Amino acid sequence: QVRVVESGGGLVQAGGSLRLSCAASGSIFSRNTMGWYRQAPGKQRDLVAAISYGGTSSYADSVKGRFTISRDNAKNTVYLQMTSLKPEDTAVYYCCLTAGSSYWGQGTQVTVSS
Repeated sequence: QVRVVESGGGLVQAGGSLRLSCAASGSIFSRNTMGWYRQAPGKQRDLVAAISYGGTSSYADSVKGRFTISRDNAKNTVYLQMTSLKPEDTAVYYCCLTAGSSYWGQGTQVTVSS
């Protein structure tokens, strides 16, 4: 069984920064991709950023230049450093580990006030 747990959400003013963490545990296939998604009220869940086991990353256009995804394979942990936050970044942020199957965390709320 794979468990994925996010942490680091909170309330921040526009222009501020937050760092999200996601730790995976259990029977994890090493060649996995980890990603961050977000879902605002009334909207679909969208991919924010993803990173392969080898470190290749990709970003949604809306966060390029502001967010940075990174991972520590030894700790099965992925991070999302968010800077220059905007009110439109407000959402529940979910971590997902994909290795054949996909495993989701419970989500962490990020609220950016104007």
